[in-house]
Amino acid sequence: MGHALISLRRLSTVSLATLAVCSAGPAAWHAFAFGQSIDGPLSTTVPNDRQIQFEQWRRQIRQALFIDDPLPPLAAKSYGTFSPADGVVAERVTFGTNYGMRVPAIVYRPSKANARLPGLVIVNGHSGDKTAWYAFYAGILYARAGAVVVTYDPVGEDERNSDRKSETNTHDAFVPGPQMPARMGGQFVTDIMQAVSYLSSRPDVDPKKIAVAAYSMGSFHAVIAGAIDTRIHALVLSGGGNLDGPGDYWARSPKIMCQSGPSKALDFLPDRGADLYALNQSRGSTLIINGTEDPVILSLNTQEPFFARLRQRTAAITGTHAGLFETYWIQGAGHRPNFVTRPAALWLYRQLRFPNWTEAEIRSFGEEHISEWSARTGAHIGEHFQTELSEGGVRALTTNVPNVSRNELEAVPIGEWQQHKDEFVWESWVARARAASQ
Repeated sequence: MGHALISLRRLSTVSLATLAVCSAGPAAWHAFAFGQSIDGPLSTTVPNDRQIQFEQWRRQIRQALFIDDPLPPLAAKSYGTFSPADGVVAERVTFGTNYGMRVPAIVYRPSKANARLPGLVIVNGHSGDKTAWYAFYAGILYARAGAVVVTYDPVGEDERNSDRKSETNTHDAFVPGPQMPARMGGQFVTDIMQAVSYLSSRPDVDPKKIAVAAYSMGSFHAVIAGAIDTRIHALVLSGGGNLDGPGDYWARSPKIMCQSGPSKALDFLPDRGADLYALNQSRGSTLIINGTEDPVILSLNTQEPFFARLRQRTAAITGTHAGLFETYWIQGAGHRPNFVTRPAALWLYRQLRFPNWTEAEIRSFGEEHISEWSARTGAHIGEHFQTELSEGGVRALTTNVPNVSRNELEAVPIGEWQQHKDEFVWESWVARARAASQ
């Protein structure tokens, strides 16, 4: 594969060994050393019925982030299709979200299908949107696998930007008002949940096989979405997942609107990181896939021993190690959208059973060095992410994914967009969210 990897199996073993030595004593170490399970009922911090507590936390999280329950009507609209690559059809759509706003999206699917397909939602990192290279790369890659893949614009980017620009980070602009950061965080989470709702509404999607793959800032919002939305079958977090308490990376972030503000809104949880992962554990599988040189992970030394302790605290809440989040480390890699790599594709295959691929085929596919792919195809990589350590160094699973032009990735015809601009752009979100907070 061209670079060193630590396998999921090995990492699970490392984590259990760490827990055995640090927490459980000689008997557990003996069980680990001889391949025996050390799983079993643990003491729990949740009083009485766990499910009652979990449902209470889910309600409190939605309330703290002003997430509608029930979710807003989808009222999905289609604006036609195009073919970005052989064997793939892309649909231009919009669907409803909070405050009467709409989300522009490009939805990728295989051109031929004989049964209901798994679904996948791609969640961007800072400055990303549906035109980001990794969004359409993942869309085409996993559509060829046999999935229906939703990519969309976060608030403030591309068609949700008043100038239709990308990489603006408009949503980082501080909006005064005690509720506004929490409402912005809730908007990001709601958009993920609405993308899940959209996939669930499609007759060609199996609603029991919907996954979410998220990068960087998106990993923070996605782990919250997974905690409260039990429709999500599997969750992949890249460039993040290092959740802890009030002093963690996300709570310290200078990005108040999308990270530290929403993080602090969840401080009512007794052990925020472990509680969120306990809720995710009760929902389904989670993979955290990071680089060993990712500054987001290195910032507070949140490497594997951190995750081992977090895994143990999570198990103490749920009462079992079964279904705990898994970790995977890419040696020497920095901040990257790792869900396009072979390890992530293999993991997703095991969760979703892509109809067009086998595990052997995934192992046989080549890899694309993204900086070389970008130079060859003209695909754009964000200015701050072109380095070998960051996105330029990604070794993506390849099925000969082409570049897709920005113009093709616009969902709403310009005339209609201009006519209904106030349903999309950040300025309208601010006005509507502020009015709702009065």
